[in-house]
Amino acid sequence: MYNVKKVNEDLYWIGASDRRLALFENIYPIPRGVSYNSYLLLDEKTVLFDTVDNAVGRQFLENIAAVLNGRTLDYLVINHMEPDHCALIEDLHLRYPDMKLIGNAKTFPMIDQFYGMDLGDKKIIIKEGETFSCGKHTLHFVMAPMVHWPEAMMTYDETDKVLFSADAFGKFGALDADEDWACEARRYYFNIVGKYGAQVQTVLKKASSLDIKTICPLHGPILNENLDHYISLYDTWSSYKACLLYTSDAADEG
Repeated sequence: MYNVKKVNEDLYWIGASDRRLALFENIYPIPRGVSYNSYLLLDEKTVLFDTVDNAVGRQFLENIAAVLNGRTLDYLVINHMEPDHCALIEDLHLRYPDMKLIGNAKTFPMIDQFYGMDLGDKKIIIKEGETFSCGKHTLHFVMAPMVHWPEAMMTYDETDKVLFSADAFGKFGALDADEDWACEARRYYFNIVGKYGAQVQTVLKKASSLDIKTICPLHGPILNENLDHYISLYDTWSSYKACLLYTSDAADEG
């Protein structure tokens, strides 16, 4: 049974949540699970933004087929090559052999290392600030190196003002987890991205020039309200403005 959610007129969330996993990356406890997000844009050409972890691969492929409803998949934009977001690239290449892959110069060597795929003329290598039209939607590419892998980038849909933010603005927890966003987003940030604060600051400066109405991260809920709040938190965390207060037994005795 497919599970999809409409984000706007042309965009669909087609990911899945996994509540069976106890540890994220075999390190971080996730008692409320985690979501793996992917998004499918239906325009004159169909465009998929990232894939998902293999653990939810079957659901993901069913979701794609349901939304395409007989259409083919024309393009796959790869914002991040971490395995929980790229695991289904090879499956999609086999199912949709005419699909072209959009990534940057650091993306495709990783695909070759991971899969050894012969992509031939299926590669579209883009650079900072370049745009790509798939019909009425124009995609604008923003490089985000070391947030938190060297090939990481973000994609901005200029038409609907949607930022596909890769791992930025993500959080632990399945999508139906009833919890405050900031708590699990903060834990996710400092465990996954935290030591790359300078790089996050660079990307935040780039994003400040974009008119963003919706943020679509690769983990956690879609953000479409009070975006200044979320961006402000990321600015605080990445600039190390937060402080840690603690006491010790020795201090108590003094």
